[in-house]
Amino acid sequence: MIGWVDASAGASGDMLLGALVGVGVPVTVLRDAVDAVAPEPVTLDVETVSRGGLSATRCRVAVPDSTQQRGLSDVLALLASADLAPPVAALAEAVFTRLAEAEATVHGCSVDEVHFHEVGALDAIADVVAACAGLVHLGLTSVVVSPVAVGSGRTNASHGDLPVPVPAVVQLLRGSPSYAGPGAGESCTPTGAALLATMASSFGPQPPMTVTAVGVGAGGRDPASHANVVRLLVGEPVETGPPVGGDEAAVVLETNVDDLDPRLWPDVIRALLEAGASDAWLTPILMKKGRPAHTLSVLAREELLPAVRRVVFEQTSTIGVREKHYVKTALDREIRVVEVAGHPVRVKLAWLDGELMNAQPEYDDVTAVATTTGRPAKDVLALALAAARGLPGDEAVSRD
Repeated sequence: MIGWVDASAGASGDMLLGALVGVGVPVTVLRDAVDAVAPEPVTLDVETVSRGGLSATRCRVAVPDSTQQRGLSDVLALLASADLAPPVAALAEAVFTRLAEAEATVHGCSVDEVHFHEVGALDAIADVVAACAGLVHLGLTSVVVSPVAVGSGRTNASHGDLPVPVPAVVQLLRGSPSYAGPGAGESCTPTGAALLATMASSFGPQPPMTVTAVGVGAGGRDPASHANVVRLLVGEPVETGPPVGGDEAAVVLETNVDDLDPRLWPDVIRALLEAGASDAWLTPILMKKGRPAHTLSVLAREELLPAVRRVVFEQTSTIGVREKHYVKTALDREIRVVEVAGHPVRVKLAWLDGELMNAQPEYDDVTAVATTTGRPAKDVLALALAAARGLPGDEAVSRD
């Protein structure tokens, strides 16, 4: 499963919580995470509201009045002592660390000297921890984030009157696409920016995917200019290839790994393909001192490299990769569906100058038909190939 975050109206912690609830994350998952880490009573209420004519989920985090300020070490101590799942705690720690580093940079001090006005507040702690729990619950292999609307004008903050986007948001989104967006005022909060920057595998438009769930998270304001919402689309990635053949730029990313549990490799390769890699494979090698190892090779288009690199670093134990640039010659290809014993089988056809060069049935479909019908997989494969090769032009598919 993959996700796409539409932050074209901005983002905040509570907006992201609403979107997570909207795609089906149980509210109890969020509440349990907040209860595990909050040092004081915090409540999280959910309601359906309207924003710009759109139905949306509003998450309200209510905290008691408190004057206590917390630095990064204080927040990390809370996370360490909380009964949180390790992936949730690790993701929340990454968000707070990123936020602390941004605040330290804009204020010209060390991370240890940053005293969090917003970050250390209970509502920010609740937003971050609950959002991290929701993301981990979904189990997404990659998250693409749209260009982020940050707002414009000026706003009152703990440091006084500040330009929008506020300096911390600018720092958090450095290197990522952002723009003013449809409305005036602050559209993206530091907490929202830190969450987006940490969860994003890459930034860009919606990737090819079959959407299975949509969550719409509401902000507190309902301006006349636009729907103040964050949308989260969740679904299955769609394998795509170039619509026509020819030469195209391609990159092979490689790394040698000798300390990864080999049972993890199938999941690594699956995650790379879901991130958009054209292919991924392993080659057994022998490293220094006679250590057995594998070379992981990944073929991808250049624009997908950031997402592919991130998967390699997240899913394996490597600390470095190397890249080689190639020119890839690809045949024209298309996917057609034939039927064997009344069951569909996808077949990838490859063409050169209008002449069929290759036909390859999708093996998962072949085994599914074999299991359903009781026929040997080799027979289903032969029938699918015969049906595909006997199909002239766009005429009807042969049926068994």
